[in-house]
Amino acid sequence: MTAPTPPARITPRVLGTGPLPDGLERPGPGAPAHVWLLRISSHAAALSADPSGLDVFDATERQRHQAFIRAADRDRYAVAHVGLRRLLGGYLGTEPGDIVLVREPCPLCGGPHGRPAVSDDGPHFSLSHSGDLVLIAVAGSPVGADVEEIPTVSVADDVARSLHPRERAELAALPPADRTLAFSRCWTRKEAYLKGTGEGLAGGPEHTYVGTGAEPADVTGWALVDVTVDDGYGAAIATALPRSSAH
Repeated sequence: MTAPTPPARITPRVLGTGPLPDGLERPGPGAPAHVWLLRISSHAAALSADPSGLDVFDATERQRHQAFIRAADRDRYAVAHVGLRRLLGGYLGTEPGDIVLVREPCPLCGGPHGRPAVSDDGPHFSLSHSGDLVLIAVAGSPVGADVEEIPTVSVADDVARSLHPRERAELAALPPADRTLAFSRCWTRKEAYLKGTGEGLAGGPEHTYVGTGAEPADVTGWALVDVTVDDGYGAAIATALPRSSAH
């Protein structure tokens, strides 16, 4: 059975500070991922007004949250991870604080730092945050999500040295005014893909071509989709395709 061709771009659902939408059903294998957007500025105010929201954290999350020196970093972590637990609780029909989060083995070395996962066969998920935005993808197969503030030309040019040779050539051919947007498209696709595989940047941004153009390139076994977010940001998700539809 061939999976439907994914769209080149999707618009996420915005998760507000109120109750979750009713009837959240976890997507099955091969179904499109559910993509959610949170704005840190609004959620941080709600957590500040009711700090009991942080009670959903496990010991590791509490330790990481308290380790941040800057208040902005603590807020970003709190909003992202409370939002993730709220969503997973909605999909699983359980209390957010009862969800046990684990790490899968790294596909490169076998160490305990691969994809984050829900124990006991929960849905696949991926979380990313940058600036004022948090992006969360929930799927029935391995998934990666990435959101990034669009960088300056100098930063884009510097990081572009680590990309696939075809991507470096495509960016070099563009004027500076167009290069940052093209780089942002490429980098968020690449981060999403490498998070989806569980390799992270250790997997090598130079190995897989994802493209810098308006539509993502085809990547064997994966569906890459750009995500429409706020101005000044780029975002993408990568979802593993069922074996029968991988190309």
